[in-house]
Amino acid sequence: MTSPDFDGPGDRLGADAARDSFRDPIPGSGAPDSPAPADPPVSQAVVATNRPARYGKQLASHLGRRARAEWDERAERGTVAFGDSGDHAVLTCRPGELVMALSAAPEAVERLEDVLGRHLVRFGTRDELVVQWHRADGSVGSRQENAGE
Repeated sequence: MTSPDFDGPGDRLGADAARDSFRDPIPGSGAPDSPAPADPPVSQAVVATNRPARYGKQLASHLGRRARAEWDERAERGTVAFGDSGDHAVLTCRPGELVMALSAAPEAVERLEDVLGRHLVRFGTRDELVVQWHRADGSVGSRQENAGE
């Protein structure tokens, strides 16, 4: 199995573009203006769905109970900031897919992949959503999917 090309064209954001997206928060969102000081690893999942805005909004709303989250309906884009650590995710809608780009300290990446992916899969059970994370260092991240019956 090969890892996605984070710097090439296609359906994946480049690592630089993912990092830059964290510098472009939603106006008034209170999202970080720049990555955490150590420029933590980036992990990304591109989730195929016919309803990316619905799921992005639902994920931001749900996680907003315990994290600082914003959703811009017009831009179909949101952020989720996990505490004061600088760990955060940017949720972006594209035709037919929801892109989740995670910036986090190395020790938090796997846990936050699981939090984001597990909740999204649960919301999208009927649509059988599958979340496969790919890390900027070329390694494959975690995977969340409905276990079925």
